[in-house]
Amino acid sequence: MTKMVRKIRPTNYWRIGEHESWFSDMSLQGLHLHKMGTNLAHFKKGDPKRIEYRIEVTDRKLITYEQIDLYEENGWKYVTSYQWFHVFSSLTENNAPEIHTDSAEQAFTLQRLSKKLVFNLVWISLVVALILGMLLAMWFLDGAPVLRLVEGYVVQQSILTLVYIHYVFYAIRALLAIKELKKSLNEGKAINHHAPWKKSLRKNGVFSVVFIGIILVSGLIMPLYQLKKMDNYTLPKNDENLPFVRLADIEQNPQLIRDEYYTDEIDWANRYSTNWSIFAPVQFETDESGIIKDEMWLDKSGTYSPSVSTEIYNLTFQAFAKPLLSDLMEWHTYGDERESFIERKHPGFDHLITREDEEWKQLVASKDKVVMYIRYYGYAELDVLVENAAQKILLLADS
Repeated sequence: MTKMVRKIRPTNYWRIGEHESWFSDMSLQGLHLHKMGTNLAHFKKGDPKRIEYRIEVTDRKLITYEQIDLYEENGWKYVTSYQWFHVFSSLTENNAPEIHTDSAEQAFTLQRLSKKLVFNLVWISLVVALILGMLLAMWFLDGAPVLRLVEGYVVQQSILTLVYIHYVFYAIRALLAIKELKKSLNEGKAINHHAPWKKSLRKNGVFSVVFIGIILVSGLIMPLYQLKKMDNYTLPKNDENLPFVRLADIEQNPQLIRDEYYTDEIDWANRYSTNWSIFAPVQFETDESGIIKDEMWLDKSGTYSPSVSTEIYNLTFQAFAKPLLSDLMEWHTYGDERESFIERKHPGFDHLITREDEEWKQLVASKDKVVMYIRYYGYAELDVLVENAAQKILLLADS
């Protein structure tokens, strides 16, 4: 059985002479071209031979059988195709006549290819512009880019968008290179079939490894790891030293009972979720609801039913803490509500900002790399909320 060997191609596909030279040098090592892929070339292992390779360029990805037959009659055997490039080979000792003897005719073929590349560039650019527009909306439309960063959902998409942008620049470089080659052929300068390729191989090898690594990490490893870390749990009835403020600690009323809503074994009215991102490895989000049957809302609208929701982020970099506070205020307020936030001093926090509006109390605070947001609905004093938050934030800040 013939053994196949795969190698990273030494350069970009439009560098025709370097590819032809590389194929010939591989044949001297007993590796004979079988197939070309996007980044890898497939070689059949055999006896070392001196083989010349020539690449025919067309404006279509399929070459006709008539062309293949014509070249084979002149001693050139069809090997494979990639993109708009078609590879032929011939033993050096056969002295097969050159496929192209007229540089101007070859340049004319490249002219047709250039038109195809322009069309592809416009199409790719429009698609990437659409993707980029949607991504920018996700980052900035709600005015909370740092929050989006630490949540992590758009980080992978942003990295992959950079990959798409790379393809645009790649298409531009291809178009310019083909234009330069066409100009050279029109000037009567034939392609160097034995152009040096080793320097290009080193550069392209490093780039390919980095490029593939970025795609694997951003498109596969990070999303899978984030999915693994994402989960939902029912809040335990006792505190269990969890790093978020509990409704019982705020209300301090033994008559408080849960307002439960169970589906799929999770009480969604009293739950906490976990999440992960590269910029905030520890994240919690909670909702907790209760009822005190013997009490009523002051407006007599029903039984007193306080609730509390929290968001907690343990950041990778402390520099994100202050802008994240600002984004959390922006995200959780409407209209001019943000103006009613008041910055306060407290020994338990690096930053503490609060807002109070009748039954509603909000708090955003940070200590070291931990940022906490709390929204409480009930009649407990704001200071009770602050003191509880100061105790809980220490559990993560000191860890």
